[in-house]
Amino acid sequence: MSARGTGLRLAFEKNCVDVDLSLLIAAVALPAGAKASVKYRQIVKSIETIGIVEPIIVTLDRDQPGRFLVLDGHMRLEALRDLGVTKAMCLISTDDEGYTYNKRVNSLSVIQAHKMILKAAEGGVSVAQLAEALDLSVNTIRAKFRLLDGICPEAIVLLAEKPATSGMFNVLKQMKPMRQIDAAQTMVNLNTYSTRLAVALLRNSSPDQLVPEAAQRKTDATPSEALKRLEQELAALQADTETLQEGFGPASLQLEIIKTHVGSALLNNPAVVRWLAKRRPDHLQQLQKLSEIKQLPG
Repeated sequence: MSARGTGLRLAFEKNCVDVDLSLLIAAVALPAGAKASVKYRQIVKSIETIGIVEPIIVTLDRDQPGRFLVLDGHMRLEALRDLGVTKAMCLISTDDEGYTYNKRVNSLSVIQAHKMILKAAEGGVSVAQLAEALDLSVNTIRAKFRLLDGICPEAIVLLAEKPATSGMFNVLKQMKPMRQIDAAQTMVNLNTYSTRLAVALLRNSSPDQLVPEAAQRKTDATPSEALKRLEQELAALQADTETLQEGFGPASLQLEIIKTHVGSALLNNPAVVRWLAKRRPDHLQQLQKLSEIKQLPG
């Protein structure tokens, strides 16, 4: 490793570095049979075909200067070793006790995955290779290429890192750009990115807010058809609401008690946090997420 490893102090949310695999220490061993799983084979094939996409998350090992503890990415690390790779792209957390990197590292969004696939294709990876590496059909890969066709840039920016679905984007494509922006902003405000919400916003749009094909369908719909769809949506919404109301009170109380104990007792104890970081990083990750909940819905 270069001299940058001495006194390294990088902002984990901005910089990645290449680290020799020999310097990476897995905090936990892979579960028995993990390498025989379909998921592991997919990871190996994906890295082999298009390279590593998400960096391995590490922190400096206090007990062994110059080495790093792996906080997240154990399967990726093993896959790299099996493939004979000598270095890995790593994101370095400078605060293992707070595990704060996890506030900024998330799973790939649909848009990020779309851009990853486009980049791989531009690099010469064929559709068939992408389909095999990602365990998807060729038609699904081609659909991912077209994911953002017809979506305006402003809506893409609003939804870039959100947990949106492919189906939601298919619904947005039936709207004109200004309505797409309004719909995307509504989803951000509600923190909900479901296809069902997108469909509700589509049906609440006037014909002049829709692309010609969708506007024509809306115009051609008879009052009885529109009323039938509305009744079905209201029935589904009522059923969902009743189900949530039944368990909301007890679940909220239980979550508040657990969250308070985790935040005040466990994560405020440096010894406990260090032990979790070295031996149960996946558990620490979930506890950190739980403790970061600031307010429960009323």
